[in-house]
Amino acid sequence: MKILFQGDSITDAGRDRSDIHNLGHGYPKYTAELIKNRHPGTDFEFIDLGISGNRAENLRDRWQEDCIAHQPDLVSILIGVNDTWHRSGDKNWMPHDYFEECYRYCLTEIKEKTNAKIIILEQFLIPVADKEFFRVDLDPKIQVTRKLAREFADAFIPLDGILASHCIGETPTVWAADGVHPTEAGARLIAGYYADAFDKLFGSMK
Repeated sequence: MKILFQGDSITDAGRDRSDIHNLGHGYPKYTAELIKNRHPGTDFEFIDLGISGNRAENLRDRWQEDCIAHQPDLVSILIGVNDTWHRSGDKNWMPHDYFEECYRYCLTEIKEKTNAKIIILEQFLIPVADKEFFRVDLDPKIQVTRKLAREFADAFIPLDGILASHCIGETPTVWAADGVHPTEAGARLIAGYYADAFDKLFGSMK
């Protein structure tokens, strides 16, 4: 069973890009460990093709080579925070409809050219003072992601809300020191939710 992780630096997580099976030190690594432990009788191939700095348009531009050509059984996507962050300097925000167009292209291609299940992970922001102003652009784009998830996803992991709930009674930066890139604790937390979502799909994928 071939599982493909796609996204930006949160998925890249310092992986060795010369080896597509190297999962870096982020949530893909911990997700793979959980899935293998929960389903010991299944032969899994885990591929990480997240690329640091990617936005939805970058994902679109490499989608044929880095997704469709691999013909995965499951594709997960975590994208979107850079679509806000990279425009935050002058607040010349990327149009929401362009973000949707690029993201929709990737999802449509999966549906039309593979038999893969789709897990969408919501982009998120941990509350840190220097990035709170991202919310003016990030929140509408999160709504775009949720809209696309309703249309395309077999499972949806609402990470912005999940992580917000875990910031109650806990120092937020425990999960992501800079508000965006998960610590080990944050990566393990995400992996737990991912593995739970996978478990619900597993029966229909065997």
